[in-house]
Amino acid sequence: MKERLQLIATAPMGLEAVVARELKDLGYQDTVTENGRVTFSGTLADICRCNLWLRTSDRVLIKMGEFKATTFDELFEGTKALPWHDWIPVHGEFPVEGRSHKSQLSSVPACQGIVKKAIVEKMKEKYHTEWFQENGPRYVIEVNLLNDVALLTLDTTGPALHKRGYRKLVTEAPLKETMAAALILLSRWNQNPARPFYDPCCGSGTLPIEAAMIAWNIAPGLRRTFNSEAWPILPEELWQEARDEAIDSVRDDIPLQIAGSDIDPKAIEVAEAAAKSAGLAKEISFQTLPVTRVRLEGEYGCIITNPPYGERLSEEKEVRKLIGQLGRLYVELPTWSFFAITPTKQFEHDFQRKADKRRKLFNGRIECQYLQFLGPLPPRH
Repeated sequence: MKERLQLIATAPMGLEAVVARELKDLGYQDTVTENGRVTFSGTLADICRCNLWLRTSDRVLIKMGEFKATTFDELFEGTKALPWHDWIPVHGEFPVEGRSHKSQLSSVPACQGIVKKAIVEKMKEKYHTEWFQENGPRYVIEVNLLNDVALLTLDTTGPALHKRGYRKLVTEAPLKETMAAALILLSRWNQNPARPFYDPCCGSGTLPIEAAMIAWNIAPGLRRTFNSEAWPILPEELWQEARDEAIDSVRDDIPLQIAGSDIDPKAIEVAEAAAKSAGLAKEISFQTLPVTRVRLEGEYGCIITNPPYGERLSEEKEVRKLIGQLGRLYVELPTWSFFAITPTKQFEHDFQRKADKRRKLFNGRIECQYLQFLGPLPPRH
């Protein structure tokens, strides 16, 4: 087992730079950013730390190997040469997932089968057995073929990192927690989290809850488990040390002014239940309220929101009306900043002002703009 490992933090499209910044803030300086992922080096302990701390990444993978593969023979031999037995015990479960893009080996099921067969052959040699029951810890392997290069990885995370563990109920079309965290980290509010924060279209409360977790430096993975916690190679002490560090890092002495509202009372019920589950019920105020009745106090606050998209023609008129209402709310708040993620092309027209900044992001598979209307920064004390 090499002491330094090549690790990969996967990133939703458009958020690679945000994931890289997170890693640098955690102390990992040797990051290499590519489409959909950020590669960096670390130890076994860093697998635990990164799973607990990364807010905008989807998964933490171990890079097992990378090699050219234009034939099934090359794929088989390249896979078999890798040290699978260092990680997977004789009773480990090791399903293989796959993807292929712009590669001669375009049949994903065939590639998965070849990789599985190669790993079995390697483990037969090391464990001197012909049969693997696969009834132990789970080791999800992915073969990713791009331009005839095969990348083999081992997933340390399990269910994706947006599943924080605080949400038991789900509303229609929720914003993923990883995307919500990214929107906050890309805003100015993150620099001074004692400022007011408001989401007038809060749905199930993801943005206010993620904001409170960022403000108090609560590790997003603190309330959940990960596949690699069951791996013998990662002793329980490493996970305990990482969790102890995370608990010690919480800054719950910062006073919060975080709130959200939505016109849908069922969504507010879900939001309140999630905030309670996250241990933040007393810190976040939710209420059922149309945008026209929202009245905000305080200076230099931030509105960050994910307004409805109006995907059906019948809804488009209502969405445009809502955007106009958000524009009028913003006019009443001369020192506030406003941030919205939206696929609506005429948002700025209906909002009645041009964005100061815009950034292309994908909310799931929907191409969106993250529009930023910047108010003045608070005076320095």
